[in-house]
Amino acid sequence: MTKAELRKIYLAKQRDLACEGERIEKNRKIAERVFATFDLTTVKILHCFITIKKFNEIDTFPIFERIWNDFPQIITVAPRVDFGTHNIESIVIRDRGGLVPNVWGIEEPRTGEIIDERSIDIALVPGIAFDMQFHRVGYGKGFYDRFLSKCRHDCVKVGLSLFPPAESIDDVNDHDVPMDYLITPDESLTAVLSKRFV
Repeated sequence: MTKAELRKIYLAKQRDLACEGERIEKNRKIAERVFATFDLTTVKILHCFITIKKFNEIDTFPIFERIWNDFPQIITVAPRVDFGTHNIESIVIRDRGGLVPNVWGIEEPRTGEIIDERSIDIALVPGIAFDMQFHRVGYGKGFYDRFLSKCRHDCVKVGLSLFPPAESIDDVNDHDVPMDYLITPDESLTAVLSKRFV
């Protein structure tokens, strides 16, 4: 299926999650799998998205909060969109304070130190859908593909998804950056045999 078709199907799946309890349980399992899959003791800088609540996206604050509590040496950064350049900036975030909605209603850091993409060791990336080749379907603006293309080649790219991957995305293009790993509530999948933090 095409990205547009998958986007429509999976956005509907997110909206139709049966109840808040089901969403909380899926979020808990994803967070647990992140910490079970990666050895974070050598990570210096971790980028993680902030949930878009209106779309029932994955709640990433359990991940942030465990890192802040258990891995205080890690610098956590969250995305802020620069609508002038259409690029993502990675802003240092140390707690839930200081988040404000942007023009799309997505919470992001208002202020903070901007971290160079080349400094990021691991990036937890949102996706409406992924496929078995670890390509992703976003919201169609290309923000994350531009961002990931600037990261180091050994930056570990991890897609987080509430659902199993689709078989394939028919209209992948040269600008699409595939993930190294995909984590769902039920499994951790890898596209590579070894990476720095496993």
